[in-house]
Amino acid sequence: MVKLKTPEEIELMRESALVVSKTLGMLASEIKPGVNALYLDKLAEEFIREQGAEPGFLGMYDFPNTLNISPNAQVVHGIPNKEPLKEGDIISVDCGSLKNGFYGDHAYTFEVGEVAPEVKKLLQVAKESLYLGIRQFRLGNRVGDVAFAIQSHCESHGYGVVRELVGHGLGKKLHESPEMPNYGKRGRGKNLPKVW
Repeated sequence: MVKLKTPEEIELMRESALVVSKTLGMLASEIKPGVNALYLDKLAEEFIREQGAEPGFLGMYDFPNTLNISPNAQVVHGIPNKEPLKEGDIISVDCGSLKNGFYGDHAYTFEVGEVAPEVKKLLQVAKESLYLGIRQFRLGNRVGDVAFAIQSHCESHGYGVVRELVGHGLGKKLHESPEMPNYGKRGRGKNLPKVW
């Protein structure tokens, strides 16, 4: 069941999300060849705490770190290690924070130095699909409308979408309804509440 939030709760969630965005922004200048994921993880934990928040992932489901860092073809939920980043890598950095009782959670995929043109194209199409999906969040639409927009854009460029994992809502819990797949059919799935 989708837990609708009050305007006050949405503001608290926004504050938590801003901590995540600022953390990812700070990490952007640190991501370069030779740096390892454990170093980035340490920086992120310190930064999140300086913002008056707690790392949202640390200790959840026994996870040992602040960030999920997934290099190259690894999709998500990678555990930071000492392996140095290399020129041409990409890394997905998934970050969460808990502030004022509400979670913030999002990820960004960073280029490490110069990446190959085909990698740049993949990242561009993925970003475009995100924004196309966001545009489908409107009264009268369903989860499947959002998912279809993402899937059809990716597939029109020759890419597939991950089916084993889905996005999710959040609030006082890190994982709340609705689940948001990157694939689907128009007009299917849960209705999008009018408060969205």
